[in-house]
Amino acid sequence: MYNFSQKDTNLTTFYLLGTKADDLAPQLRRNMKRKKPVLVVPTLATEFTQEDSRPVFLNIVRQLRRVTYLNKIIFGLDRATDEEAKELADMLKKAGMKNFIIQHNKGEGFQSIYDMLTDAGFNLDQPGKGRNMFMSFGIAQALGAQSVGVLDADIKTFHRRQLDRLFYPVIVRDYEFSKAFYARISDGRIYGRVKRLLVDPLLIALKRKFAEFGDKKFLRLADYLLDFNYQLSGEVAFDTSLLRRMHFATNWGVEIFTLIEVYRKATNIAQVQFSHAPFDHKHQTVSPENREGGLYKMAIDIVTTIFSSFVVEEGLEITEYFIQDLTIGYRNVAEELIKKYADNAAFASLNYDRNDEEALVKTIFTDAILTAGDYLMSPSKMADRFLRILASDDRFQKYLEMGLQKDLFEYERDNRYQIFEVPQTVSWERIITKLPRILLQIGETVKKEQKQYL
Repeated sequence: MYNFSQKDTNLTTFYLLGTKADDLAPQLRRNMKRKKPVLVVPTLATEFTQEDSRPVFLNIVRQLRRVTYLNKIIFGLDRATDEEAKELADMLKKAGMKNFIIQHNKGEGFQSIYDMLTDAGFNLDQPGKGRNMFMSFGIAQALGAQSVGVLDADIKTFHRRQLDRLFYPVIVRDYEFSKAFYARISDGRIYGRVKRLLVDPLLIALKRKFAEFGDKKFLRLADYLLDFNYQLSGEVAFDTSLLRRMHFATNWGVEIFTLIEVYRKATNIAQVQFSHAPFDHKHQTVSPENREGGLYKMAIDIVTTIFSSFVVEEGLEITEYFIQDLTIGYRNVAEELIKKYADNAAFASLNYDRNDEEALVKTIFTDAILTAGDYLMSPSKMADRFLRILASDDRFQKYLEMGLQKDLFEYERDNRYQIFEVPQTVSWERIITKLPRILLQIGETVKKEQKQYL
């Protein structure tokens, strides 16, 4: 039997039930004038210049060329030279695509927009995927879009019907938000490690702690995040009325942060089965020795985003004991889930390295939780921890007699409200309020920039 269970009254799940071919394009076309859909494709130059990545990107372009209900497709281009931007334009024209916009972030036109926003106090001077998408959302609004979708440029198994499914709830059924889910299986192995081995067991461990004390407010948010079948998918669609009010994280926590923003600001939410077949895109390297890259950096950013949502928005108090107890709970849950994945992999005749998965939990993911806890407790909880060290050795007594203890407690008092905050954008609603002509200026920049790509 196909799964069609609806488990949450605040979240509708659209399943591929297999009863007939799901040709949704006619319905999407009938609503395109009303919803004026625009697609955003965040793109790095390497995705079409590197030999091993180019076939994947070209398949995406060929599939998108056949989509007939999109008003525009915005390629938000990062880490590219002027020559590479023109190479992208030539590639798109050669493929027969006509409704594209190249948002060259290093180009003179868009750099001037970033400078304007930074000068206005909106802190958009740091490049990255978050800033790239944020500018694309501004362009979409300048074009009059009423619905906006996001598609990654590294999907190896992309087909246009997957995009139809993603847009359907927003364009046809008037949902405010839609998010894709799919099975991450490639080369006979189960992937989606960060979701399976970090996000889910951490949320389950948090839920168990909250249940002990009857903290319904925290439980609701944990349940909401767990109800998404794949919290970290990058394929999403928004109604523009919601998009305009949202903030977006600029680090690896962007997908989780987006879900939390949707939780606070939307009422009509959907998740959509993206594909019958296993879904594959670029995998992050484990990077066990590098906290600033790969899976390690991703894990830390995601955990700090989850913790911050409970601390900053919900008022959860993070203590050293809380983090230690939570880490133990997380490890226990992760071990339980690993056994289930091992059993399921055997049932499906898939390769599964249980030792590798357990090592990932015990090292990188456990350290990510402890590191995130340190971020959130410092500097507000620094005094107590530091004084325990000073009191443990007579060599520090002279410093205590000089008044160090008093200074430390004053420092803690002064900084008690200074907690870690997820790096994020402001909302477009706020920008438009302060700079009423900004969308007009963006529209003019788009017209000027596109002349060189015709």
